Formats: sequence, C-alpha cells, structure tokens
Amino acid sequence: MSLRKAYLIIFSILLLDQVSKIYVKTHFLLQEKVVITSWFKLFFIENTGMAWGTEIPGAYGKLILTLFRVFAVAGIGYWLWDSVNKKSSTYLIVAISLIWAGAFGNIIDSVFYGLFFNESTTTEVATLFSLDPYGSLFHGKVVDMLYFPFIEDYVLPEWVPLIGGEPFTFFNAIFNFADMAISTGVGILIVFNKKAFHKNE
Repeated sequence: MSLRKAYLIIFSILLLDQVSKIYVKTHFLLQEKVVITSWFKLFFIENTGMAWGTEIPGAYGKLILTLFRVFAVAGIGYWLWDSVNKKSSTYLIVAISLIWAGAFGNIIDSVFYGLFFNESTTTEVATLFSLDPYGSLFHGKVVDMLYFPFIEDYVLPEWVPLIGGEPFTFFNAIFNFADMAISTGVGILIVFNKKAFHKNE
C-alpha cells in the first residue's frame, strides 16, 4: 500500500472528525442531547483529559498530556512511514493510518480549540474564532458527541449484587470520530494480528 493511499485515509478521517466537532461546538449547548434513534444520540460534552475523562492533576497536567500526545503522534507517524517503506501488509498500514489520524484529530482540539473558541456552556453556544477564547495554546478541550446507549436507564432487579435496583446503561461512553478511528485501528491489529505483521514480498 502506498503512502498516498495512507494519506487519503488520514485526510478523510481528519476532515470528518473536525467538521463534526466544529459543527457540534458551534450549534449545540454543552450537554445538549439530540435523539437520532432510541440507541443513537448526539450528546455534546467536552473532555479535558484522557479517555473516560481521566486527568493528570496539577497546574501543568493538561500541558503534559498534550505534549505527550504530540510526541506519540510523531512516533506513530514515523512507524507509518517506516512500514510503507518496508512494504508492510495493507492491514498494518491501514491500522496505523487510522490510529495516527485519530490521535492527530484529538491533538488539534487539545492544542488549538482553547484559542479558536469561547467557552461552551449549558446556556450559550460557542463561536469559532471568538475574541474571548476559553483557553490558551495546548490547553484546549476535546469535543465528544457520539453516544450509543443500546440499553438506557434499565433498572436491574434488586437481587443483583451491588447494582441491583439502580438504573443501568449499557455502553455509556461518549466519543468522537477520532476515537472511533483509533479503536478501529487497534481492533485491526488485534483481530488480524498475523496478517498485519506479515511482510509482503
């Protein structure tokens, strides 16, 4: 697989990811939910840290996380370039391209969104290129909006240990297209491991 095709995958993911994030950021109130189907909703939240909202504590925690992401993307980019040059399998190159695009998509939010937008709130929609930005360089928040609660607010029987009688939601993660690309790329490496790491002759 050529580097040009890998770039096409990366560009397509980045375009879809950033267009969807900018649209949601400039049209949705924070925590606004739009029902598409009973099992698919658009639910606007912002993530200031890592996956599942995990944060590095301290005044420089966000900066450290963003810089780590930048170095990780540089490493993945080299891995992609090296894999193409070595004529590695299409499975591997597609997987790396998806992971790289997803990681870079979230880096754009972390690095630039604090400068490009004002604060999203539950009463005010944000504006792109605002004169009152909510943050600074490397201190942006990642926009998430895809929500697939296949089972939502189901009350478990009382006899279920620990969580019986409490509302239960199956698959309550809220994510974006960049996250989806990363997960798909990792999934390819796991499911097609032997094919991914088989060198084409």
